[in-house]
Amino acid sequence: MLKVQSRKTMKEFHDIIKAYDKAILQNKLTVLATVVKVEGSSYRRPGARMLVRDDGELTGAISGGCLEGDALHKAMLAILQQKNKLVTYDTTDEDDAKLGIQLGCNGIVHILFEPLKNDEINPVSLLKKIIAERKKAVLGTVFNMNKSATQIGTCCFLNEEETIFLNNNLKNELQKNAETVWQNEMTLIKEIDNNEVLFQFIPPPIRLVIVGAGNDAIPLMNVADGIGWQVVVVDGRRTHATNQRFDKAKVIVTKPNKFFENFSTDAQTVFILMTHNYNYDLEILKQLVSVPCAYIGLLGPKEKRNRMLNELTENGIDISANFLNNLYGPAGLDIGAETAEEIAVSIVAEIKAVVCNKTGNMLRDKRLSIHERSDEW
Repeated sequence: MLKVQSRKTMKEFHDIIKAYDKAILQNKLTVLATVVKVEGSSYRRPGARMLVRDDGELTGAISGGCLEGDALHKAMLAILQQKNKLVTYDTTDEDDAKLGIQLGCNGIVHILFEPLKNDEINPVSLLKKIIAERKKAVLGTVFNMNKSATQIGTCCFLNEEETIFLNNNLKNELQKNAETVWQNEMTLIKEIDNNEVLFQFIPPPIRLVIVGAGNDAIPLMNVADGIGWQVVVVDGRRTHATNQRFDKAKVIVTKPNKFFENFSTDAQTVFILMTHNYNYDLEILKQLVSVPCAYIGLLGPKEKRNRMLNELTENGIDISANFLNNLYGPAGLDIGAETAEEIAVSIVAEIKAVVCNKTGNMLRDKRLSIHERSDEW
């Protein structure tokens, strides 16, 4: 049994779904290539996906670019045969080197190719279900290291309200392990009945609530949207909070004391307070004291943060240790950011680190490998 960390690939999922829908409209055949197992180091981890059309168009990635060329040929073969195929790329194999396949990471990568049928239970349709609902989910993909064996493919979906199992022979084991992965929130690869199964834990996408619709909020929206986060912009000024200015976000115009009447948060919701209106930010912060969220960022100096906390305390607001732990002010990593665009990168990087329980240190100083493996826990 091997455990691997979950990778949040919502942007990739969005792109694959969009490309798949376009292919269906154009009557193109498609294959979904999924990294199902990695031995040693690799640029992408289990769960990375790439959609291949029969005209050669690629969406997503299964490597840093070194496998895609050969994978295209393998995908065309899978389309022709209409049969799932498992392909292994091994840097220690001299034949791979002769073919010009250089992984560069000293690892072995196993990729499953699944020709897609236009129905409601193919792998991309299951990805759609995950995107459409803000619920953590598990996707199970069955493969066999014996290349001549039947490659079952993606056949398991589970969230808190629904389960889908497309293989009755493995249903009991699939359900038991999928429930464990769902509870532990950790992707798992396990052997079941002579097969191996990638149980991929997929959390809901990070939802960034930008409180403030000033010009400096626009690059923050763009950076967050670019990596697949959902973005909400809230402000009381109708002249600033418009769909034209914030075309990649859901825009809410409201008074600060009314915002949470129609908005609920979850463990993947994060806030950044940057209206440059002290009283507006303070009112939102007061309500966040009792609202669950993963991160609260304050734009501005420490003095502003301390003043806000003092005012909340003076007004009888009970500030918990958990709230203080989730409060980041000034917001952002110390990367020397000056411009609005640089500050946006700094803030998004800090949020990513916090949500993934990382420190934001330099990778060259990391004692262990970049992607933790089971022997490192």
